Amino acid sequence: METQSAEFLYTDLHGMTFDVERLTGEFVLEGRRSVRDIVTGLFEMNASGEGKPRWGDKTPYYVMHIPKLLEWWPNAQIIHIVRDGRDVALSMFGRRHDFRAYNTYYAARQWEQYVEAGREHGRGLSPSQFLELRYEDMIGDQKAALRRICAFLDEPYSDDLLEYRKPQGPGKTPLLQKPIQASNKDKWKKEMSPRQIRVFESAAAESLRKFGYSLTTDGTRLPLALRAAYRWHNALNTHWYRAFGPKKRAWVRPS
Repeated sequence: METQSAEFLYTDLHGMTFDVERLTGEFVLEGRRSVRDIVTGLFEMNASGEGKPRWGDKTPYYVMHIPKLLEWWPNAQIIHIVRDGRDVALSMFGRRHDFRAYNTYYAARQWEQYVEAGREHGRGLSPSQFLELRYEDMIGDQKAALRRICAFLDEPYSDDLLEYRKPQGPGKTPLLQKPIQASNKDKWKKEMSPRQIRVFESAAAESLRKFGYSLTTDGTRLPLALRAAYRWHNALNTHWYRAFGPKKRAWVRPS
């Protein structure tokens, strides 16, 4: 956890230099003593360094904690972006140790949990505080998506927003090094095996349909014993990785 946190602080905050001693002194003088105040201070300083008037964060698991975020930042605006879970699963396998997703069934259930939590939390918020978009619609018509987002945020729209600016450093997500890829969808149709597709759709059929994604199978649930086996498989690989660390990692190929 300490290594992961250090990587974020030193590589993701491009608008500031992370100097613990200097920042501690500044935050004490500013009266920042709570976790909320310190987090706010870091993001405000980073935004200022980037020449931006406001800040945001796109960490996926925040969707599970929207009530707490709104408790800390009551005026925060939430943009819930939903992507086809089968493509999400492929991305999760690419960073399996980060997401602890070692098989298709677990990836499907995790995707379902996240998107359902986002929509459920959004039901209790006003249209000025919660906006839900589909990833595929955003990359399909980028200008329309940005206009909608800017209207939601009450920020001026400009075509300049569509201009690509390559992030500093290699980053943890390769696509961040490239302009928006309008074709970056439906990869699962070529990269997932028929078995993986069947397993995913069996685990998340209702949510796929709810968010507008069609199924290629009937979505029949897997037998209880097989579902239990997938859960056990994921737990075993998670334990193995934690026990042996990144230099001695081992996992079983997802199916």
